[in-house]
Amino acid sequence: MTDELDRLRAALQEAPAEPFAEPDLDRIIKEGGRIRRRRRFLTSSGAAVAVVAVVFGAAWLRSPGGAPEQVHAAASPAPMVTSVASSTPVPAPTSAERPLGEVISTGTYTDGAELVFYATEIDDAENLPAVQFGVMASLYEPDGNLRPLYLANESDGKDRSFGFHATSGGTTVSDIWVPVYGYFSGPAARIETTVDGRTIPAHTARWSEDPEVVVFWFDQDDVPSAERATPLVAYSADGKRLTK
Repeated sequence: MTDELDRLRAALQEAPAEPFAEPDLDRIIKEGGRIRRRRRFLTSSGAAVAVVAVVFGAAWLRSPGGAPEQVHAAASPAPMVTSVASSTPVPAPTSAERPLGEVISTGTYTDGAELVFYATEIDDAENLPAVQFGVMASLYEPDGNLRPLYLANESDGKDRSFGFHATSGGTTVSDIWVPVYGYFSGPAARIETTVDGRTIPAHTARWSEDPEVVVFWFDQDDVPSAERATPLVAYSADGKRLTK
């Protein structure tokens, strides 16, 4: 027993064959810093993606020249509308597509509401620096609200340069027919097109904010698509042809 105790004591007093290494505190701190920086980068990257998604979503909703189908306008004061080619003042609704000036009545009813047109602001200085407005096709609901359907605007050049602009439509939006329409910048008193050898006159109304801007539209049966509305011709009050 005494011999075994002596051997145990001797073993405990011996130094280990490979001494334990002291921890490298500098390396541990650096590695920890790299991990924290990587986490911060991933968090920042996620936030950036979210912002980009929101920005592109907003741009898509306001895509110039496109059709903002099913734009959900907020409740607005009831506009007053009258007969074809006439217009009356309308209180500004609270929707983003609020009318600039007066709403233009068409006298055409669909889905229990009247089809109307009105100018609306376009604010896209980066992509459309010379375009401040477009023409919205909308439904004037029986409850006095406006339901925007389709926006047509100039996409190349100035919005009020002489001539025809933003001819579009001739399509169905949310089961509602939007006729071929657009606007002419200049002293047009009559606008016509030719379809299958027939001369088709357009309905016209001047924009209350600028009488030199004439909104025009065609009946569905006469001009079923924008491609058929060529060539468009504008005439002055004295019968002078304004376009080639």
